[in-house]
Amino acid sequence: MSTKKLTTSAMIASIAEEGQETHSAPFGHALVELAKKHDDIVGMSADLAAYTDLHIFSREFPERFYQMGMAEQLLMSAAAGMAREGATPFITTYAVFASRRAYDFICMAIAEENLNVKIACALPGLTTGYGPSHQATEDIAIFRGMPNLTIIDPCDAIDIEQAVPAIYEHQGPVYMRLLRGKVPVILDRFPDYRFEVGKAKLLTEGQDVLIVSSGLMTMRAVQARDMLEKEGISVAVLHSPTIKPLDEETIVKEAQARNCLVVTAENHTVVGGLGEAVASALMRNGVHRPFRQIGLPDEFLAAGALPTLHDRYGISAKAVAESVKRWLGK
Repeated sequence: MSTKKLTTSAMIASIAEEGQETHSAPFGHALVELAKKHDDIVGMSADLAAYTDLHIFSREFPERFYQMGMAEQLLMSAAAGMAREGATPFITTYAVFASRRAYDFICMAIAEENLNVKIACALPGLTTGYGPSHQATEDIAIFRGMPNLTIIDPCDAIDIEQAVPAIYEHQGPVYMRLLRGKVPVILDRFPDYRFEVGKAKLLTEGQDVLIVSSGLMTMRAVQARDMLEKEGISVAVLHSPTIKPLDEETIVKEAQARNCLVVTAENHTVVGGLGEAVASALMRNGVHRPFRQIGLPDEFLAAGALPTLHDRYGISAKAVAESVKRWLGK
């Protein structure tokens, strides 16, 4: 009888394709490099530094790292106090705990006072197989209505590495969805790309479909675009890493430039996220195009292996390509 230890399917938690280039802990390493130049930066976590890549910072700057224990409400309040005293806290936890458990503390202690606190949260959307207790499928919807709060959803390791110094320079509170561990790289294909707070960037040209995407779904959109191009379908991909404030000007301009299907793609419930924000922007600006959403359903999701779950819920590259073909009648 074999004594090999078996792991559950939920342990398969990488979003990288087999053989895809990755960068290890891009958030942690970028924060260390930034903190070498700015001694006002402090790191704070709710007993999750090792699971949000903040342990990289804690090893380099132990005197500037604060472990607050399993108490997200305390974490947010303490970060607010740090910011009031002139520090720039970068704080980490899981996205579910920040959005569901600590919302009022972020609102009252940080956002209302417009304090310079940067909240970076791991396991956004469907990036864990551990089920609804850890899947932050509605965090953007929860936070979009909070005044003063900027919301960032980077797509890969390069985006994260560029976003860290950018959100430091941005004055005011920021909520950033964090891809952790060995994070895939996709933006190396677009050497002119530069992350800017509040700006969407066109990655690929195309005339049959415009995909407006954020987070890991930009990676999926680019992969789906490659599949569809082989079948003669021309796809433009517009990456929108800032969800709030949304770059409505660029989104409207790119939609106006193409009389084609507009698709939004997000690693988030279809309720209250990027899709509804883009639809609202197009309608308010008088841009009427066929419109579809790719996102997670309005339900509590299953546990299991991420590749299986991404196929099941329609956010794998193959599923994105199949949805676009269906909507085009191909």
